[in-house]
Amino acid sequence: MQELSERDIAESIDWRRRLHRYPELSGEEAATACEVADRLVASGPDRLLTGLGGTGVAAVYVGAASGPTVLIRAELDALPIEELGSPPHVSTVPGKAHLCGHDGHMATLAAVAQVLGRERPRHGRVVLLFQPAEETGAGASAVIADPRFAEIRPDLAFAYHNLPGFAVGTAVLGEGLVNCASAGMRITFLGRTAHASSPEDGISPMGALSSLMPMLTGLGGGAITDPDFARVTVTHARLGEPSFGIAPGAAELYVTLRALSNDRLRGIRWIAEEFVRVTAEEQGLSADISYRDEFDACENAAVPVGVLRRALATEGFVLDASPLPFRFSEDFGRFGAIAPSAMVFLGAGTDHAGLHNPDYDFPDDLIAPAARMFLRVIEDVLE
Repeated sequence: MQELSERDIAESIDWRRRLHRYPELSGEEAATACEVADRLVASGPDRLLTGLGGTGVAAVYVGAASGPTVLIRAELDALPIEELGSPPHVSTVPGKAHLCGHDGHMATLAAVAQVLGRERPRHGRVVLLFQPAEETGAGASAVIADPRFAEIRPDLAFAYHNLPGFAVGTAVLGEGLVNCASAGMRITFLGRTAHASSPEDGISPMGALSSLMPMLTGLGGGAITDPDFARVTVTHARLGEPSFGIAPGAAELYVTLRALSNDRLRGIRWIAEEFVRVTAEEQGLSADISYRDEFDACENAAVPVGVLRRALATEGFVLDASPLPFRFSEDFGRFGAIAPSAMVFLGAGTDHAGLHNPDYDFPDDLIAPAARMFLRVIEDVLE
């Protein structure tokens, strides 16, 4: 397969910076998807699917002979965080920014597309998938549920994420679990308001809220290497209204539940729900529970890990599995139920700003080696 050219790299860097200027949030990536589709059209894919699972885009490159389908995934969405850094390509949208590097992941696949446009694989197909709504955990499921996904169903699936805090040239990769399962739990309590001078005339959720928070966080514990590891984090709480004259009658609590496996997470959810039910009953309150930002555990299969290891060795990366598994979640885990899948984490620099930090910016120097890695993957499987 042809090599990545200096022009490919320069154009992909310029395009990454353009994407960075115009971020869109999960489920709102319409303009980003159009930008991606326009970029991919220039490479002449054999098939271009748009609107997958909402705003997803997939470009298909077909080899001369039949063979397996290799899917490589990037993400479309940005974050609802104000960018405080000052690169020349700073976000132009107040309160929104590409502070996780999805712009760089898209640019990496765009570089791969440029090479595939000049030379198809010898066998099989390559699918470059640009997935919506990774940050909320909704995008992969929506893409897979789209009836057109059957047209691009892969035999192997790959993805990468940049990883600040690790040296450039380091690749964190291993078989088995790499990211935790997690779910966002929203709890609402409803009682009855009263005048602040006579709180006994109402039913306040204050006691329920104050007792439930330590009960829930107490469900977490253990080291990340422990199969029973769990983490419960209170992320938001609201009691009543901002008034001095009203004893509260409603409360809201946001909690993130996290565990090493989907089964362990289901167990934590059941216990948490029982805590809420019993607490509400004791306090004379009604309670409601809903979930969002749900992520399956992400597990790497042996075959695609082997393919990645060979590609990374060819490109001179230093392999390291010691940080695994990570506490944070990743929507790519959903693809593991569809095909053998693997995700690798490429070092972005030991002193680089962290993911989701307001001054984070994707390191452009990572685009070329990441693209070359995926080209080696394609060559390994389809040549």
